[in-house]
Amino acid sequence: MKLILLGAPGAGKGTQAEKICQRNNIPTISTGNILREALKSGTEMGLKAKTYMESGQLVPDEILIGIIKDRLAQEDCKGGFILDGFPRTIPQAEALDNMGVEIDAVLDIEVADEDIITRMSGRRVCESCGSSYHVLYKQPKEEGKCDICGGTLVQRKDDHPDTVKERLEVYHTQTEPLKEYYSKQGKLLVVHGQDKVEDTTRLVMEALEDLT
Repeated sequence: MKLILLGAPGAGKGTQAEKICQRNNIPTISTGNILREALKSGTEMGLKAKTYMESGQLVPDEILIGIIKDRLAQEDCKGGFILDGFPRTIPQAEALDNMGVEIDAVLDIEVADEDIITRMSGRRVCESCGSSYHVLYKQPKEEGKCDICGGTLVQRKDDHPDTVKERLEVYHTQTEPLKEYYSKQGKLLVVHGQDKVEDTTRLVMEALEDLT
């Protein structure tokens, strides 16, 4: 199974990718992880990316695509893979097609913007041990304190409502057009994200049944 995951930030792509990987024994390839791996291993493309990352700039498409190509050529991808966070734009999708990579399906996890804002802005993280909580769905025993280490719970900048809205706007502008791109190829599968992770997982597995 060669799969692309689409969905707005906070839609639950990472969680569902993990479930699919466990079931099908294939790797998840996320943009952040492969960039870190390329830097660590000192590959040619990784060294090129390092300059941009250290200066806080976005890694140019030609470098990112080269890193993706190198990763997909590795042995553990021969039986399939999940791409999470790539492609993000139409040019990246076209580059992936031009590599000759045959994608079986593109799974889009749909969640309304207002639900995503609620999910992400309600997150709280322990500044000491990194444990996660939520003001609605996973409350600590003592307000503002981590159950595990007693550390202070804080809201990350990325989870602030204004930041979430900005990220959603970028998604709708740059990434959402990929739905039409892959729909025209007959590869788009749409799953509506549910409040409970297990309910979304059930719908995801049902959507992918014909691919396994």
